[in-house]
Amino acid sequence: MARRCMISGKGVQVGNNVSHANNKTKRRFLPNLRTVRIQLEDGTTRKIKVAASALRTMKKGA
Repeated sequence: MARRCMISGKGVQVGNNVSHANNKTKRRFLPNLRTVRIQLEDGTTRKIKVAASALRTMKKGA
């Protein structure tokens, strides 16, 4: 399963580790994903992966 937020669509970004000597090696920035249970309209529950920033935004609206 992909490392992607089901709400905001945030995914993995790539960049460089930069040393003091300015050497560059590739690295990945992973999103801060949390598994949460949501209840659908028909009463069933489902687990989805949501970024922590998206959860924070959803709590603000509630």
